[in-house]
Amino acid sequence: MAGFNKVLLMGNLTRDPQLSYTPTQTAVVDFGLAVNRRWTGKGGESKEETCFVDCRAFGRQAENINKYLTKGRLVFVEGRLTFDSWTSQDGTKRSKHRVTVETFQFLPSTAGAPPEIHPSEAYGERTAIPDENIQGPDTDAEFHPPEAYGGRAATGGPAGGGKDDIPF
Repeated sequence: MAGFNKVLLMGNLTRDPQLSYTPTQTAVVDFGLAVNRRWTGKGGESKEETCFVDCRAFGRQAENINKYLTKGRLVFVEGRLTFDSWTSQDGTKRSKHRVTVETFQFLPSTAGAPPEIHPSEAYGERTAIPDENIQGPDTDAEFHPPEAYGGRAATGGPAGGGKDDIPF
């Protein structure tokens, strides 16, 4: 049976993004998110918990996250959960889960509005990551224009030409 791995998070950066490059010069950025949950307990008392999540993005997305986001900024992240394992310098086996970012959105924060950039800059392109220790975005994905799926053509009208072609 096929699996499903999708993570949606909205939270604040816990630290400034840390940009690095693979040996093939693909940008990689690591950052942390703090995701808050608030609820009211049985006795009417207000409760809160925070979940801290490590995230990683690649390519153009990594460069834009590094350029425009700083500690405390609010961001919406969509990605997949990945599992990393390694042996530390003292010989112990270590592991952790992290979110590999596939898309993200700048969100307004109390410090001000997000920077104005073109959406094509925000999402970037998918790039092959040859280093087997790093799991990057899927590289076999192809771009298909919206009209290929029955969406609106570039002229702004329905792909098929008439209002009877709307799928709902």
